[in-house]
Amino acid sequence: MAVESLPTPSDVIPHRDPFLFLSGVDAVVPGVAATGFWDVDADAPFFAGHFPGRPTLPGVLMCESIAQLGAYALLSAPEFAGRLALFGGIEKVRFRKQVLPGDRLDLEVKLGRLSRLAGRGSGKASVSGEITCECELLFVFASV
Repeated sequence: MAVESLPTPSDVIPHRDPFLFLSGVDAVVPGVAATGFWDVDADAPFFAGHFPGRPTLPGVLMCESIAQLGAYALLSAPEFAGRLALFGGIEKVRFRKQVLPGDRLDLEVKLGRLSRLAGRGSGKASVSGEITCECELLFVFASV
C-alpha cells in the first residue's frame, strides 16, 4: 500500500527562503496538530554572528519554526487555507538545550482555541529526543 505524501511546506504556508524554517512535515491533522522537522543548515549566515567560534541556533528561530509548523496545521484546514496568520504573542517560552549547525530539529505543535480572527497553539522542538524549546503561541489573522 502506497503512503500518500503530504504537501511541502511552501505549498501550504507563505514563508520562503531565507525565512523558511520548516524542511518537512511528517503528519498533520488539519486545524488540530502536526509533526515535522527543520534540517538546520550548517552554513546559515546567522551562525557567523551567533556566536563567532561557538555557533548556536537563535532561540527565537526555534519558536519561529514551531510557529511555521503551526501555520501548516492551521492552513491545511479548508476554512483557513490561504489566510495569513501573524504572531500575536509568545508565552511560557523555555529554551532547554543548545542547537548546533547541522542538527535536525524535530517539531510538534497542537492547536488550541481557534476563531475566524485568532487562535492559540503550543509546541516543542527537540534534537535526538532531547527537548530544546517549548512555547505557547498566539496568532491573529491579517486583515483582508
